[in-house]
Amino acid sequence: MACVFGASAQKFALIDMEYILKNIPAYEIANQQLDQLSQRWQKEVEAKATEAQNMYKSFQNDMVFMTDEQKSQKEAQIVAKEKEATELRYKYFGPEGELFKKRQSLIAPIQDEIYNAVKKVSEERGYMCIFDRASSANIIFASPRIDVSNEVLAKLGIGN
Repeated sequence: MACVFGASAQKFALIDMEYILKNIPAYEIANQQLDQLSQRWQKEVEAKATEAQNMYKSFQNDMVFMTDEQKSQKEAQIVAKEKEATELRYKYFGPEGELFKKRQSLIAPIQDEIYNAVKKVSEERGYMCIFDRASSANIIFASPRIDVSNEVLAKLGIGN
């Protein structure tokens, strides 16, 4: 009986992280910067890949006029150019690439601010746990009364 009573005394709340992030101007600005960088880097990678393709097409057209040694040299150049494109793609878009690092530097401070605001709301209101409804597929229904997203935004200095 004591276990049931203890569980019912605990307070829980929800936030909607997507909603919170949409209402933070710095987050939108950071995403725009990331999109611009991503597009610029993608064009750079595509330019290298196109250069390799053009080298290959040129090689196919001219190979009948080449010696075996010239063919080998040209093939090596093409392979090197393709490798450059692959390495550049990995440098920018790989798991520890420039885009990942830039995203961390722009988004992590915003996430830290949100975490601190959620923590303050939790401490002030006595919540034992606050769940993110945006990332939890397990929440089938939750009363809107326990959603504290607007309180978190208020703690961040963003009025709604």
